[in-house]
Amino acid sequence: MIYGYIRVSSDKQTVENQRFEINNFCQREQLHIDGWIEETISGTKNYDKRELGRLLKKVQKDDLIICAELSRLGRSLFMIMEILSLCMKKECRVWTIKDNYRLGDDIQSKVLAFAFGLSAEIERNLISQRTKEALARKKAEGVQLGRPKGAKSAKEAYKLGKKEELIVRLREEGVSFNKIGKLLHVHRDTVRRFYHTFLDKKE
Repeated sequence: MIYGYIRVSSDKQTVENQRFEINNFCQREQLHIDGWIEETISGTKNYDKRELGRLLKKVQKDDLIICAELSRLGRSLFMIMEILSLCMKKECRVWTIKDNYRLGDDIQSKVLAFAFGLSAEIERNLISQRTKEALARKKAEGVQLGRPKGAKSAKEAYKLGKKEELIVRLREEGVSFNKIGKLLHVHRDTVRRFYHTFLDKKE
């Protein structure tokens, strides 16, 4: 299957320019679009909340996604890399027209796979470093932290396990417990208790 992906960030923009570019490209390459995905949404919105996310769930090996340029996939480098990494795992190809990018079974893709892995490791290390700095700062401020006891604590640990660093990073960026709770589908008080428990453990 060959998909044409088009994204504009506001309803004041038109999808026709991107559609025109993709159609012209397909004529030159003798390709036929089997399905179009068009959406009006900011590229900062996480891809799994967009039509693109639904497309990525259904693509299969050797499917091809064509878009005008990489920035149509997302506005941040890490989001684009995450999307391309997912496509590589599913052995789905991604081609762009303006920047002439080709993701497939070739040396360029293998180099990118290495770059993705390295970047992910760097990002994990940066998150870990920011978390340690946040914990050290909390400790230096003399914050008294209590750990919840009993079944509720165990239940919260089950819900939010392996998300400690994400929660701490979001808090460092000023995100409220309420917003974090909505993001993780739990009550804000659950996030708050878990956050303090995690800090308490790390001291």
